[in-house]
Amino acid sequence: MNFWDQRFAEPGFKYGTEPNAFVQQEAARLKPGSRVLLPGDGEGRNGVWLAQQGHHVTSVDMSAVGLKKATELAAQRGVMLTTHQVDLAHWAPEPGSFDAVVIVFAHLPESIRRDAHRRLALGLKPGGRMMIEAFHPDQMRYTSGGPKDVSMLYTAEQLSDDFVGLLSPELAWHGEITLSEGPGHEGPAVVTRWVGQKL
Repeated sequence: MNFWDQRFAEPGFKYGTEPNAFVQQEAARLKPGSRVLLPGDGEGRNGVWLAQQGHHVTSVDMSAVGLKKATELAAQRGVMLTTHQVDLAHWAPEPGSFDAVVIVFAHLPESIRRDAHRRLALGLKPGGRMMIEAFHPDQMRYTSGGPKDVSMLYTAEQLSDDFVGLLSPELAWHGEITLSEGPGHEGPAVVTRWVGQKL
């Protein structure tokens, strides 16, 4: 059982069942009935909410335990999710198959981050959008969540560099917010928010 299987095997939902605030905000950019990919969707709170908005959602994660909870949450809410257990170090979506890729607090090791991000971006249709919320390196001073390895935290500049030549940045911001996302994300936090459109 991997780290995330162990974490998601705990009772309840580690990051709650309500959608991330940034996802709710940025969902206004999506056309009705969009095909949306959520890498690292864990227990499914964001994928399920997007499905409730009428989108066709594919949630992928390395944790089979998390994806099982996501499927159960979708059933409780009366919506469908497509789920796949994948390793983002190697996996790639079918090119040009999604209207949006939404990545929420899915932090990758520095050694694979750029390549993995570019593979995910290639899954976008022309004009499709990549939406990312991640912890900023300044999050190391806080206890509200995130990796304790600063190399796994993202600046907007790093994300813009990851997608150079593939996506045109529309939003590149970092700042302090207050998280209330289950026991795993609670309290003041410094995050990076980034949105780019497929060229």
